[in-house]
Amino acid sequence: MKRGLLVLLGLMVIVLAWRLAFDGAEASDPSFSESGPPAQDEAKLAGREAASFPQADEDWFHLMDGGVDLTPEGVQGRNTWLVWTGGNEAMWDYLANNSFGAFDLLKTLSSHPDLPASRANRASYLGLWNEPGFTQASGPDPENYGLWLDRREGSWRDPFENGGKYPGVAPDLPGGQASSFYGQPSGIVGLRLFPNPAFDDEAARHWDAKRYYTDPEYYLDRHLVRPYRVGMSCAFCHLGPSPTNPPPDPENPAWEHLSSYVGAQYFWNGRIFFYDPDPTNFVSQLFSAPMPGTTDTSLIASDNIFNPRTMNALYNVGPRLAAGERWGHEVLTGGALENRQLPPITVEDGTELHPSPAPNQVRTPHVLKDGADSVGVLGALNRVYINIGTYHQEWFRHFRPLIGGKPQTPIEIAVARENSSYWRATEDRAVNLALFFLQAARPHKLADAPDGTSYLTDDPAVLERGGEVFATTCARCHSSKLPEPPAGIEWFGREYREWVKTPGWREAMIAKVAAEDFLEDNYLSNDQRIPVTVLGTNACSPSASNATRGNIWDNFSSATYKSLRAVGEVEIADPFDLTQTTQYTMPAGGRGYTRVPSLVSVWSTAPYLLNNTLGDFVNHPSVAGRMHSFDSSIELLLWPEKRQPYVARTTAKSDLKVAVAYLEPPLDKVVGVFSRLFGNGVIEIGPIPAGTPIGLLASLELNDPASRRQLRGLLPTLVKDLARIRTRRLDDEAAAHLLKEDIAPELLKLSKCPDFVLNRGHEFGKDLSDADKRALIEFVKTF
Repeated sequence: MKRGLLVLLGLMVIVLAWRLAFDGAEASDPSFSESGPPAQDEAKLAGREAASFPQADEDWFHLMDGGVDLTPEGVQGRNTWLVWTGGNEAMWDYLANNSFGAFDLLKTLSSHPDLPASRANRASYLGLWNEPGFTQASGPDPENYGLWLDRREGSWRDPFENGGKYPGVAPDLPGGQASSFYGQPSGIVGLRLFPNPAFDDEAARHWDAKRYYTDPEYYLDRHLVRPYRVGMSCAFCHLGPSPTNPPPDPENPAWEHLSSYVGAQYFWNGRIFFYDPDPTNFVSQLFSAPMPGTTDTSLIASDNIFNPRTMNALYNVGPRLAAGERWGHEVLTGGALENRQLPPITVEDGTELHPSPAPNQVRTPHVLKDGADSVGVLGALNRVYINIGTYHQEWFRHFRPLIGGKPQTPIEIAVARENSSYWRATEDRAVNLALFFLQAARPHKLADAPDGTSYLTDDPAVLERGGEVFATTCARCHSSKLPEPPAGIEWFGREYREWVKTPGWREAMIAKVAAEDFLEDNYLSNDQRIPVTVLGTNACSPSASNATRGNIWDNFSSATYKSLRAVGEVEIADPFDLTQTTQYTMPAGGRGYTRVPSLVSVWSTAPYLLNNTLGDFVNHPSVAGRMHSFDSSIELLLWPEKRQPYVARTTAKSDLKVAVAYLEPPLDKVVGVFSRLFGNGVIEIGPIPAGTPIGLLASLELNDPASRRQLRGLLPTLVKDLARIRTRRLDDEAAAHLLKEDIAPELLKLSKCPDFVLNRGHEFGKDLSDADKRALIEFVKTF
């Protein structure tokens, strides 16, 4: 408690520093301006239309995903998932020069000895997957501007870098090779290399690869032009090692060892997005706080909530769509009506689905964890591409990237369709992308994994009892096969919730679970939005605000979502004394809910909860590693009394470190008053003690003008207290008391999510007998 309260000093300074820095950037950088006509993307400006970006039809990845047979449309869909970047290489290049020196994908791709990651340890250190057919760089490559990039084994080329068939928008590559709009393979699956159109003769003369890796004064220059840009496909965050055919050597997988849809379960957020992690830098601490396998999908379009979440696996998409057809009826209004919808389709069991029964209605699964993107599966897929940089030229005009600090406005689909050829080409790909998942995204069964049967019981009585326990304890939420309600009872309404408590429902559910085909085409979720007041889980994910009315994803959420009733109050713990609790009223307008996650292949997806905080993370994709994580996670899930409350905290004393080269003149005011400027060209603002709750800063409301005025009003008190702490050298107890009394209550009032305990809630089944819990675990392993 004593040391934790000292964070308020660094907290306020950081908030004000970021605010001033980006107020200045807004005036000097047109990408922050909302004035004037909509922006056009690079393809549109170059005179390229969507039709000039054909879908790739080569089945290059046929060994992936268990060697599943795909239709030509499915092949095109998988290629889109794995290599289509939609022009987002422009955004990631912009962020390399506008992220306070934290982020640079070209360094993520490199194996320079001064970097902590290389091809030799990417899987274990980064949780990224080496592309087959490459070897590690052993020195600077003169054919690649002296960069330490992976080198091909032989002279092969993948079909997508064929600039003749897939002509690029940017300049051609060195040596006269025509560039491709799919870029070149980079050595990491999900990242593609593109020539940088800004790398002209002057940039080439200034380029120094040695200094790029070794000289902070050089590589922290926000005007540096790199020879390549790096684009990101969706697979970057959703591809991983196959649970049933894991790579013998994770650092050297073959294509058959990878799954396109399993989710990035080993993804180290802070190491990937902060290429040289520094625990003494608070920004590095913030990026590193998410558990492995999680990231904050609102990282760029910040909603100012610390909210890392798992990256979804995409199992049983057909049954998931069928659940939406049955139970996911949503009304669309305004810009959401612009979302394209799937045509009538037939899923695995022969059911014909009609996802759009009327122009303003959709039958849809809920994809985001808060159930917000409820406009149809095509809208969900298309929104992802904007979120990873497609048409960022317009997207960035509607919010302040990375840090927030001004009100959001909606990115409009109609505007994107008119002004972004990359967006329209992405829309044209979405149906085939959905067809790929329908054809490929099958469960990974433990019984099919190497030595998997050794982890399964062969006692039919245990499995029968486990099925009964699942039917009466879990299935009402975690099954898409449910008993039909009596006539006059609406699915999931108030009367339905009473009916599922009756013996008649329980008997019918037990019979369904006992059927031989129960797991066949079962999404193992009812796909409903459940109030956080019922779940008791951390309140930050269901507090996400980007899809609420008038915010950035307004066009990608339904009127049904925006009109959800308020869920009421949740109990939250004091971040400095977890034994003290208060009531927090959840915001309305769609927030307060979590859609039920699927349990398909749940043996392979631990740790648990939305943020991977429940159970041990085992940094190896072997079956033994996955089962160790499963055992530890399921135990804490069913025996919640064994949990220790987990709060994401800084691990070392830190400062906000900002390279001077990244800042515009307005920040000079902050430098003069608050900072200590060292000779290495880095401003250090702090201190922030070890043990500080990350969410104190990351969840402050910065987008609302009234909140920002309140923060600025605290400045005189902060300056006074800072001076007293430093000049009088107050001990920890005195400093903690001073800061707690003057600052802490006001800051907590301004938090968008003052819930800091991440591993709480979902205690269903805790009152079962130990024998029933063990039987349930054995049954769940068969999923």
